Amino acid sequence: MESTHAIEIFAALSQPTRLDTFRLLMEHEPEGLPAGEIARRLEVPQNTMSSHLAILTRAGLIESERHSRSIVYRAVVDRVRELTSFLVQDCCGGRPELCEPLVAEFTLCCTTPSEGKNAC
Repeated sequence: MESTHAIEIFAALSQPTRLDTFRLLMEHEPEGLPAGEIARRLEVPQNTMSSHLAILTRAGLIESERHSRSIVYRAVVDRVRELTSFLVQDCCGGRPELCEPLVAEFTLCCTTPSEGKNAC
């Protein structure tokens, strides 16, 4: 990932509604949510939400797919992986044991089907 792309992603997430939207979509991976449902849950007017969704889409953080009359949005999990890798690529000066707490933190956040919820 190039620095300019990382900056675009951070710019897209630097607004509270967009950050909340992205986190909501991460929570609902892999099914995603229809645009109207996102707006309803975050109590944002649909036309305003449309603008926020467009910005997140241009940043490559989310993608949409038409399902009948609805547009369902999903987080692009690979983009999160790319961004995280970009941020820590030179971490710890070649000492992987120093990164173990970071890796453990991400492992805890992953949902297992039996738990049915985020562990963080």
